[in-house]
Amino acid sequence: MPIKIPSTLPAYDVLTREGVMVVDEELAASQDIRPLRIALLNLMPKKIQTETQFARLIGATPLQIEFSLIRMSEHNTRNTAAEHMESFYRPFSEVTEEKFDGLIITGAPIEHLNFDEVGYWDELQQVMDWTQTNVHSTFGVCWGGMAMINHFHGVQKHILDKKAFGCFRHRNLAPASPYLRGFSDDCVIPVSRWTEMRQAEVDAATGLRTLLGSDEVGPCLVEDVAHRALYIFNHFEYDSDTLKQEYDRDVAAGTEINVPMNYYPNDDPSQPPQNRWRSHAHLLYGNWINEIYQSTPFDLAKIGT
Repeated sequence: MPIKIPSTLPAYDVLTREGVMVVDEELAASQDIRPLRIALLNLMPKKIQTETQFARLIGATPLQIEFSLIRMSEHNTRNTAAEHMESFYRPFSEVTEEKFDGLIITGAPIEHLNFDEVGYWDELQQVMDWTQTNVHSTFGVCWGGMAMINHFHGVQKHILDKKAFGCFRHRNLAPASPYLRGFSDDCVIPVSRWTEMRQAEVDAATGLRTLLGSDEVGPCLVEDVAHRALYIFNHFEYDSDTLKQEYDRDVAAGTEINVPMNYYPNDDPSQPPQNRWRSHAHLLYGNWINEIYQSTPFDLAKIGT
């Protein structure tokens, strides 16, 4: 079954070419089923790239998905055309009365700031509290996951001496978890961050369970049952060339950066990078969508009650 997105959204043509099933509003309305309502609170500068990455993953499931794009109400992006934002995004202030089966909160390139120094932190805290009454399951990604685990549990992020950058092996710490159904004993995940969460501090918080973790870059995927949430601090959603784009950008700007580890063949940036995480990315997001489908109320009004 397909993902429902506007036919004019750039992701529509990209996903169609890739063989992902997509439908527009007219066709979706003719199908006698309730689609899952999944929203993306997109905090990344490259909005179009990010929305395509997540639409690709959640659109690969056998369920119809109604995909909504949300932005912070008072924060204006400088990296995406105003016309795109006006056409496809709604500010959070306009969706507060709505219910969603799932919400993804993306990362943001503001790791160097304390949470309370972020311009939209007050509103983001409202979003996170709102998920407890209006969203069935929330997925916080990278900085978004760090913000959520801090808000609900007080777990702090810590600045790294050196950027964690590359593809790192992670151990499957909870093979029986429905979110890791079909996962291997370990998997490769792209990492790109200047901060870390520490396993001891996650373990000290009540009600958290780490599902994926790395000896090199720490905890990765954390389940928070009480808040119906998952927090992932790394980037399964990345395209094959996303780390390359980040590396090339920093090299061109003269920023000190290491070649992303375990990404290029023989760590040679003149070679095309290899994608070794795609299958596990689809598994994780497919499992998340399936868990939502199995447990969300058919009546949207009952979500959060």
